[in-house]
Amino acid sequence: MRRSRKTKIVATLGPASHTRDHIRALFVAGVDVFRINMSHTSHGNLTTLVETVRAVESEVGRPIAILVDLQGPKLRLGKIEGGERRLETGKTITLVRAETAAGLEELPIPHAEIFAALKAGSSLLIDDGKVRLLAERVTDSRIDATIIQGGMVKNNKGVNLPDTLLPIPALTAKDRSDLDYALSLNIDWLALSFVQRPDDVAELRKAAAGRAGVMTKLEKPSAFRVLDEIISLSDAVMVARGDLGVELPLEAVPGRQKQIIQAARHAGKPVVVATQMLESMILSPIPTRAEVSDVANAVFEGADAVMLSAETASGAFPAEAVAMMDRIAQSVETDPLYRNILNAQRQDPEATLPDAILHAVHDVTHTINAAAIVCWTKSGSTGLRAARERPDAPILALTPIREMARRLTLAWGLHCVETEDAHDLDDVAQRACQIAFAQGFAKPGERVVITAGLPLGTPGATNMLRVAFVTGKNP
Repeated sequence: MRRSRKTKIVATLGPASHTRDHIRALFVAGVDVFRINMSHTSHGNLTTLVETVRAVESEVGRPIAILVDLQGPKLRLGKIEGGERRLETGKTITLVRAETAAGLEELPIPHAEIFAALKAGSSLLIDDGKVRLLAERVTDSRIDATIIQGGMVKNNKGVNLPDTLLPIPALTAKDRSDLDYALSLNIDWLALSFVQRPDDVAELRKAAAGRAGVMTKLEKPSAFRVLDEIISLSDAVMVARGDLGVELPLEAVPGRQKQIIQAARHAGKPVVVATQMLESMILSPIPTRAEVSDVANAVFEGADAVMLSAETASGAFPAEAVAMMDRIAQSVETDPLYRNILNAQRQDPEATLPDAILHAVHDVTHTINAAAIVCWTKSGSTGLRAARERPDAPILALTPIREMARRLTLAWGLHCVETEDAHDLDDVAQRACQIAFAQGFAKPGERVVITAGLPLGTPGATNMLRVAFVTGKNP
């Protein structure tokens, strides 16, 4: 099954999309990667979902990626007497280091790390920023704060500290248990929350040990101070606009989104734009015009993938939301402005042989109007380099490794095919042409541009460019 667009779609599984029929309908509607949120999924349910996705994958005959999203640390209020309390703007409140607080002028926060790291003059946000406090005085057990924006606070509501670098690792004990279990099921991507520093990503890379791709969720303001280092350690990144929109002024989020996309594209790493993309379709079969523009802008910016969360996990119209996102992406990609924008953003190649080869592949493909680009890739690097060029022609990524075929489905424009490794140079060209024909990417007499590494089977050694004619014989 060939997609009619190059931007990929990630959809979250949940109560509205957990059966084989649901998952198959979402794939047919356009999903390339299924996300499973471990904040709401037990190990037993994870097993069932992975097995169901793999069953659908076998049925449709196309690689499908599974992204497991680790929960990360959760900072929350403790228990308030009566379960809730209204805070009035302009008044003061004391936050105490405790599980419970009975006093009317106190709120409990059972996290010693907050009291150790917070400084006077820093902000505290409660319940996704609905209530905003300013710390005036901080000790190891009390925080006196002014209520900048009041409202109702309730038990266990989330706490965010946008100005503070917290001494908390991104991986919790729950995350380690979840990732070990997920890796035993051969999932394809792990998404890491609460990333503040490069060491957070390095910790997950060490734990994953190459068994899954590491996707860093960029949602903390502190991460932008070391953005390039974080991206260099990641296999992919996500613009996690949920928490990002809590910890940053809302008007700053679009600019940060563009910054992340540009940085990821420069590094040749896939980038996903997420959160509230078609939020109204949780309850409505039709999105708002603003939501359509939001999805379209992410596609225009060159994102590798756009993501649906509650729209497919718990919404009333999951397949319709995917189909709408598919239509928006197709419409953008056929707009003349899209190609102009991508060409304007094209990066000069790095001073390496693989980068030079893939840059030349793009130019040769355009000059001779080749039907497709065919990349033989084992480590995935050749396919990702081809995707970074954002060519007009479709890209086939041929790999002998099933797990790599699945992982690369996240990347812009890649149509992944699992096939045995090439035996010799003639096989490199002949099978590339045969698969391009069989998959509907090239007709007899058309040309394809092929790239691979010599010696054959050497990971990351992209050093060959070849043009071949398609004869029309199936492999």
